[in-house]
Amino acid sequence: GRFLSFTHIDGWFTQACFCLSPHFNQRPLNEVSLIVIHNISLPAGRFGLPYIDQLFQGRLDSSADPSFKELDGLEVSAHFLIRRDGELVQYVCCDDRAWHAGVSVFEGRSGCNDFAIGIELEGADDIAYTDIQYQCLAQLTDALIAAYPALTTERIVGHCDIAPGRKIDPGDSFDWLRFKGLLK
Repeated sequence: GRFLSFTHIDGWFTQACFCLSPHFNQRPLNEVSLIVIHNISLPAGRFGLPYIDQLFQGRLDSSADPSFKELDGLEVSAHFLIRRDGELVQYVCCDDRAWHAGVSVFEGRSGCNDFAIGIELEGADDIAYTDIQYQCLAQLTDALIAAYPALTTERIVGHCDIAPGRKIDPGDSFDWLRFKGLLK
């Protein structure tokens, strides 16, 4: 694979490009026990543009695309983004709470941001993800499971699973069996 192993120091992954977001706060219990997989593209279905970084940094120019009007003033972030070419970007320390899940419930517990790591894949619900994205996601997931004892392969969900009826990502294009098959 591209990365033989991910290494981290105090919740920061050294193989990532850092693009720090102001949209985070302290976890209430400093517990990490869930991974939530999302997708994002800005504008929808377009890739390789600077707008995801800008959104997570709170500096998206809402006049850059008509679809951005609804994002004006939105304060959101994720811990990670995996771009189409496999580049890993980290916005928020894993030990902090990123603002990615919104209104959400996992196993009867609400407020998934309190205990989840949010990983965005640059993609769309109906566009296949790239081979390198699956490889990077699996290697990052293995490293997170090794770093946080409460994480297991059973505690990896899509945004759709914790916000049903509200969210559908990572979408039908995400191959869960392929992804799980790549995990150690």
